[in-house]
Amino acid sequence: MTDKKYNIPAPKPKIAEFEQPHTLPIHLPTPGEPTPWPFHKIGEWKIDVNAGVDTWRHGMKVWRQEHLIRMGYDDAQYKREELLWSQSNYVHAQMMVEDRYFYDPVARQYTVDKYLDDLKARFGGIDSVLLWYIYPNIGIDDRSQHDLVDSLPGGLEGLKQVVADFHRRNVRVFLPTMPWDNGTRDNGKTDWQAMAELAAEVNADGINGDTYFSVPHSFRVASDKTGHPVVLQPETWPLSDEALMWNNQTWGKASTSFIPAVSKLKWLESRHLTNVENRWARNRTDDFQYIFFNGHGYNAWENIWGIWNQFTPRDGETLRRIATIFRKFSTLLVGPDWEPYAQTLQQGVFASAFPREQMTLWTVVNRNEYELSTEQLVVNHQAGTRYIDIWNGVELKARLSKDKAILHFDMEPNGYGCVLALKEGESITDLTVFLQQMKELAAKPLQHYSGAWKALVQNMVDIPATAPKTEAPEGMIAIPAGGFDFKVGGIEIEGFMWAGLDFQYPWENVPRRAHNQHLDIKPFFMDQYPVSNADYFKFVTATGYHPEDDFNFLKDWVDGKPQKGWENKPVTWVSIEDARAYATWANKRLPNEWEWQYAAQGTDGRLFPWGDSWDANAVPAINHQRDLLPPANVDAHPTGASPFGVMDMVGNVWQWTNEFVDEHTRAAALRGGSSYHPATSHWYFPQAYQLDQHGKYLLMAPCKDRSGMLGFRCVVDSNRD
Repeated sequence: MTDKKYNIPAPKPKIAEFEQPHTLPIHLPTPGEPTPWPFHKIGEWKIDVNAGVDTWRHGMKVWRQEHLIRMGYDDAQYKREELLWSQSNYVHAQMMVEDRYFYDPVARQYTVDKYLDDLKARFGGIDSVLLWYIYPNIGIDDRSQHDLVDSLPGGLEGLKQVVADFHRRNVRVFLPTMPWDNGTRDNGKTDWQAMAELAAEVNADGINGDTYFSVPHSFRVASDKTGHPVVLQPETWPLSDEALMWNNQTWGKASTSFIPAVSKLKWLESRHLTNVENRWARNRTDDFQYIFFNGHGYNAWENIWGIWNQFTPRDGETLRRIATIFRKFSTLLVGPDWEPYAQTLQQGVFASAFPREQMTLWTVVNRNEYELSTEQLVVNHQAGTRYIDIWNGVELKARLSKDKAILHFDMEPNGYGCVLALKEGESITDLTVFLQQMKELAAKPLQHYSGAWKALVQNMVDIPATAPKTEAPEGMIAIPAGGFDFKVGGIEIEGFMWAGLDFQYPWENVPRRAHNQHLDIKPFFMDQYPVSNADYFKFVTATGYHPEDDFNFLKDWVDGKPQKGWENKPVTWVSIEDARAYATWANKRLPNEWEWQYAAQGTDGRLFPWGDSWDANAVPAINHQRDLLPPANVDAHPTGASPFGVMDMVGNVWQWTNEFVDEHTRAAALRGGSSYHPATSHWYFPQAYQLDQHGKYLLMAPCKDRSGMLGFRCVVDSNRD
């Protein structure tokens, strides 16, 4: 999470200023200039990188040495055998557990192979995955980030098997931790203790610190204490400098400057890997050129809180080729002597050299919008050295001039080049096979792949009509026909006005946050009150209903029935499937969202069922404590009645309405908000008390979907005129 985090400007360092907090200055100083200063973006095309790079690089080496001394730097964590894998973890992916490629809700099983096969086909696969099971649903009730592990299908054992399935495919697994989650239930352990123990129990490989500028050292200590040390990976940047010593990886942001910036963290510690994250990007060229120039990794994040931002075919193919090269030459990319801004011959072309022993790898980016088929690099030459165009999989014939080799190769517009120098007698295992692979990939230029992006089509699950009634069934209110302006917006914390956000109603061509449609509502009958515990007990008694996936089912009942005194409270801890089962038994159905809103709002567009101003007496008191309090009785607040006399629409428990499905995500429109509103963070599931707001609740499986603050009411169709 990034755009939803802090807007506080990062403090500027006193010794050297940086273009971005995680990148080194690009301005190349003149000889004698002691400290690099930020360049001016206006006219940066005038900068001659080759003319100033030797002085710049010397100055930055001096700065690096001094900075490491000031940090008291110790590189012990980068030498640990069990953590070395983090140095080649090039393609990382944050994955929502609700993704339908990962979990099949019909078969009720995890489908790790399906998930990985799709990524392999589209961009060459991943090296690690962050299993995301917390935000944005957390806070709908008092389940903490640690409780939500138990709510996953199969609980802890299910998660353990998932980790094993990823390991079977050579993919490492990260688990998330959130420092801001201290408003839900207190589990009695520190986050570092709980997370270290969980990672050890399920055999996870890393911990991702959501919103952390650095994962605290206490996590390193706790992890080592378990005997199962994990890689620590903070999510935000800049990483606090001293924390570089125990955070082996980070997420980061790419430089978008024409002259690509140098990664500060990699300059300080060449073995530190940053996975660049740019979740909302539709064109990732800047990202990929930045990681290729710096030898960094990428966070291939596409399912963003249930919003699908798939790589375009061009971006997917670009990542495939970069990752293929990086995985082959990972030992070169972590070498301590890497040299950004290696000498190039064409304006707008930038290269980094990664030398090690008897070979050197150059990664080259063409920042120009035009093709270059010309001499690109000039390098120091020793007799007998071979030069290989890795990007295109062919040997190069160098033009020699004194002790220099001038190398000619092709690069596409905004394209890439990669050259390997092998000194005489040096060889690489399976190099011929690898070059053939790269030659086959390069046969189709990147520019021939589509860069077009479009949102996934989303479908609303149909709610079948009931047998129509003429008179209101017992306990129901007649809602007359009428013209209605269905105006509602999603209150998701992130996503801006992104196409693909929120829901797509049948009359819309793409999911979006804001909806406004005039509808002719047919008459129907609605339950005057939400379905109560007593109502649901009658259903269970009559039918013997018990779902196969029964974790959290009617969690607050005791010995198979409602607690004493809870009979008239709304039933909760029921999934949308459990609610539908009741409705079918009662010859009713769940309401469409616009029916729910019409019954609550009438035709005057009011913000609340009782009017346009908030009335604390019309709803239960808001609970800001860590633990849930019992819901109010469904008839406890008669002044909260809607224009049609429907009760308890807002502020007691959320209510199920429609379900929406796209290729990757299921979600439900929740209405009315609840009395539970945990404090300490604005990342908790936001409330939607106003009648022009709804919540988007991601669906995975009943065990996880059920909530102590989520119930329902029913409707019946009417044949009245």
